Amino acid sequence: MSDIYILMIVALAVLAIADLIVGVSNDAVNFLNSAIGSKAISFRTIMIVASIGIAAGAIFSSGLMEVARKGIFVPGEFYFDEIMIIFMAVMITDILLLDFFNTLGMPTSTTVSIVFELLGAAVCVALIKIGADSALSIADLGSYINTKKAGEIIIGILLSVVVAFSVGAIVQYVSRLLLSFNFEKKAKWVGALFGGVALTAILYFIFIKGIKGTNYAKSIIDVVYNGGAEGLLDWANIYFDSSYETVKDLVSAKKDIFKIDADKGTIALTLRGFLETNVPLIVSLGFVLLSLLSYLVTTFFKVNIYKLIIIVGTFALALAFAGNDLVNFIGVPIAALKAYEAWSVSGQLPSEFSMTALGGKAETPTLLLLAAGLIMVLTLWFSSKARNVVKTSIDLSRQGDGNEKFRPNFLSRGIVRSTVFLSEVVNSVLPTSFKNIAEKQFDQELVDKTNVTLTKREDLPAFDMVRAAVNLMVAGVLISIATSMKLPLSTTYVTFMVAMGTSLADRAWGTESAVYRVAGVLNVIGGWFFTALSAFLAAAVIAFLLSLHLPSMLGVLLSLACFLLVRNTIKYRKKAKAERAEDRLKKSESSSIQGVIEESADNIKSFVSRGNKIYGNTINGLAKYDLAELKKSRKGIAKLETEVEELRDSIFYFIKNLDDASVGASHFYISILGYLEDITQSLEYVAKVSHKHVNNNHKKLRFNQIKDLKEIEEHLGDFFGNIKDVFDSREFNTLSGIIDEKQELFAIVNDKINKQVSRTRTEESSPKNTTLYFGLLMETKDLITATMNLLTTYRDHQD
Repeated sequence: MSDIYILMIVALAVLAIADLIVGVSNDAVNFLNSAIGSKAISFRTIMIVASIGIAAGAIFSSGLMEVARKGIFVPGEFYFDEIMIIFMAVMITDILLLDFFNTLGMPTSTTVSIVFELLGAAVCVALIKIGADSALSIADLGSYINTKKAGEIIIGILLSVVVAFSVGAIVQYVSRLLLSFNFEKKAKWVGALFGGVALTAILYFIFIKGIKGTNYAKSIIDVVYNGGAEGLLDWANIYFDSSYETVKDLVSAKKDIFKIDADKGTIALTLRGFLETNVPLIVSLGFVLLSLLSYLVTTFFKVNIYKLIIIVGTFALALAFAGNDLVNFIGVPIAALKAYEAWSVSGQLPSEFSMTALGGKAETPTLLLLAAGLIMVLTLWFSSKARNVVKTSIDLSRQGDGNEKFRPNFLSRGIVRSTVFLSEVVNSVLPTSFKNIAEKQFDQELVDKTNVTLTKREDLPAFDMVRAAVNLMVAGVLISIATSMKLPLSTTYVTFMVAMGTSLADRAWGTESAVYRVAGVLNVIGGWFFTALSAFLAAAVIAFLLSLHLPSMLGVLLSLACFLLVRNTIKYRKKAKAERAEDRLKKSESSSIQGVIEESADNIKSFVSRGNKIYGNTINGLAKYDLAELKKSRKGIAKLETEVEELRDSIFYFIKNLDDASVGASHFYISILGYLEDITQSLEYVAKVSHKHVNNNHKKLRFNQIKDLKEIEEHLGDFFGNIKDVFDSREFNTLSGIIDEKQELFAIVNDKINKQVSRTRTEESSPKNTTLYFGLLMETKDLITATMNLLTTYRDHQD
């Protein structure tokens, strides 16, 4: 029987490696988004700093896996075989859940996922035990589950979302009022003071959050009592102004701050205790020294203090992430290994050995921590999904407009309307002088004009270095406070909501983008609740299946997990490869009319190639009655439609970028976009009605109808192919010959219409078929007309 548990330990080790990979891919947003979004330093430098932080955090972590061992359930109430089922269910669920979010590019909390997976699996196994014992009832569930701890975690998570957003918004608003968007033009002492505040907060965060989980936290700073065991309790009650009845109560209350040896009668202040009991002193000295240091490095060494803050902050969050969140990835396998070691020497049956051994402290070997740190660093460098998750967070906090990933909904519209109304009410009572000052400080017109003319708009930073510094500073402070107060929270939720709060305060969510950004935030928050619910239910279901028959279900579930992971990875890579290979429509960045014509030629070449493919696939799918092919065509046209919409949304910036001699190019560009939109609408109609017809299981088109449509599709294929060749070779003098084909193409379509009229009067018996067929032919005529107008406009302007 022990062979199955050896196999489970090996499987858990492999799952731990996979969990490290998917976990880091999601949690990278915690410490990368501010540095990447501000583009204060190169991407390579960002990765090096984050890698050093992760490696240091992993190596110096003590590896106390409290949550996995006894944080959620009471280990002494379960037997070894039950504990192994719980741990296996948790790991399988965690990998699949995090990989799902990574594929979507949505940030979620690895802490929340592991907590609710442990809770779900433990509740399931506990209910099975209760059901098997007639002497027990559902009321006894509380003896198996640490309900107090679970409740604290849930409340802490909900509070952290609101507090992080609010504090982030307030601090950013005050910072912008003091520094403005032209912060680099301020006096050096202003930047030095800001640097003193930010660096003090970040470095204190490193000490509190980074050192808390290490063995260094227990180092003795000062011995405050060494008078023997007899008078220890009396002295402690006077010193702490308390009334402890027993030494045990004293030790339990002060164990994190003081190291108390009851036998020797000594009380020593630890490093962690010193940091937590001398906050005002440490912060005051830190602020003075770091402000002075900031002034010196900016004055004499010409160091940009904001870049320095971002580098130190990125290192700090990476350090804390690896040092403390490591439990989310390897805590469960380590706990399972400790459980196996305890059982293997007991000589008892797995179903009779109580897991009270997990109630004590256990440390992870340094070699394992080093290996985990190495895997995390490699994942950070090579995971494309990590960058996808980071991109979601950056896009939602981008200053000004950008490519909006999320669609607005009634809730986001309602929130925006309410906020606008509330803003108007507040503005009506604010003094005019304050409003004038605020408007001046938040005016970024000069910054925008300076930067837009120098580089492409998408290459500009998503936000400036002040906001990046505030993001890192506020996140560090909030996590430090929660850690010192022993309040559970999710670092992902804190860092994300701080970034959203600073975005709101920085007026990044203007009327042009607010509904999209709010919808995005609501989607992410909704995903967090989905994480908790799905983690609980999925882990419970897997634990139940494993309980039915462990050997067989273990093989089935592990095989299923591997299959899903491999399939998701292959699909993601294929999708990413297809997107890279596909010629996306590019926004015009040229300032001259000749440059605009050249760039438009590339877009038209790509557009007609993809349009031809969509039309051909739609007709083929309709001929074969292939719903999957028609669905693929609808996705293709939806993507093309989105890209055309993005080009249309960039008209404002295109016109702004033109030089005075080329303003006439704006009319040409707008006309081209209009015709591209007309062609897209025709293709969208063809794909939609064809998919609807097959999806509703209507009659197949008749053979003659299919034959006629295939003939039209072949002519259009040649037509679009000729257009692509012209724009690819830039032989625009041949456009007139293609334009002259208009009447020939119309004649072919009109001939098919006349044939269908005759068939309808004599042999056609399906109204749906007739409606679909005429709709396809009429929309094809519109498609030809819009394409000809496009070519005519291009030929005339080229001449």
